[in-house]
Amino acid sequence: MPSATLREAVLATAIALVLIAGCGPEGTSTRDSHPPAAVPSDTGPASNTGPASNTGPASNTGPASNTGPASAAGPAEGQVAPPVRVRIPDIGVDAAVVPLGLDAAGTLQAPTDFATAGWNVAGPEPGENGAAVVAGHVDSTTGPAAFFRLGALHPGARVFIDRADGSTVTFVVRRLVRYPKSAIPDAEVYGGSPGSPGLRLITCGGAFDHARGHYLDNVVVYATD
Repeated sequence: MPSATLREAVLATAIALVLIAGCGPEGTSTRDSHPPAAVPSDTGPASNTGPASNTGPASNTGPASNTGPASAAGPAEGQVAPPVRVRIPDIGVDAAVVPLGLDAAGTLQAPTDFATAGWNVAGPEPGENGAAVVAGHVDSTTGPAAFFRLGALHPGARVFIDRADGSTVTFVVRRLVRYPKSAIPDAEVYGGSPGSPGLRLITCGGAFDHARGHYLDNVVVYATD
């Protein structure tokens, strides 16, 4: 687990660069390979579902008393085990989570396997205070990837993060927003939940830029425990 000083240093360079080079294929996108009409509305990409930033969570979408961490006695603060799997039943996600570091340019690296998601090791583990980041591809040149349906999530949906010690922490989706990659609100995405556990799920969305080989937006899901 990195020190607070190290986190601040690496996050300063990683902010606003998450998944710019790694949440979709370099080249032809499967999303653009099919006309929108061929994609069912309930399984379509984030660009078809639109951002949810204008519809904050209703008061009845908060977590129920049984949505806290599954382990009866979680590890002491600072000793939270790293994530190994993310499960989101509402959109059929059940994917392994791998650690993601930063490259020489300070960009968060993307999972090499399109079926997996990745956790930003420069930030907190899911369940620790602060905003833990789990990122994944939306698709590849051969089909949907781990977070293909992330844009279909709604407030109140539950996200389960299984950890290496066998415990599970549960988060509840509060809102979903789609940002242009050039205008990601750094402090909101990475600096939220300083005194409590938070989770950010990130993938690509919006139009696909064929000339540059990537999507123009990021989809960010905000969740709390």
